Amino acid sequence: MDGVTARSTRDPADDAALLHKAADRLEALATATTPGQWRLGGLLASRPEVVAHGPGGRTEHVAEARARSAAWIGALSPALAGPLAAWLRAAAAGVPLPEAAAVARVLLKRLP
Repeated sequence: MDGVTARSTRDPADDAALLHKAADRLEALATATTPGQWRLGGLLASRPEVVAHGPGGRTEHVAEARARSAAWIGALSPALAGPLAAWLRAAAAGVPLPEAAAVARVLLKRLP
């Protein structure tokens, strides 16, 4: 079955349920991981550190909170880049949804 046929035979309700499930799980995982704005830091360029900056100037090295951050890092691995980039391009091809533009803005602030 080619991609066009596969897309046309899918049930939109199933796709909507899939999107809701992924969104719910992503939010739950974000709640359970090391909170704050994650930024690269460290003294050596060859050994960057990821530091979470929280409210009131509190910081926490993400590596020291492995139990909370490992699942997040694994879930948002480079495997997500292809589908996310494809979604952003598809959103740009039509009238972009505000949510897609919001994702792009966050990415552009955080990507090197």
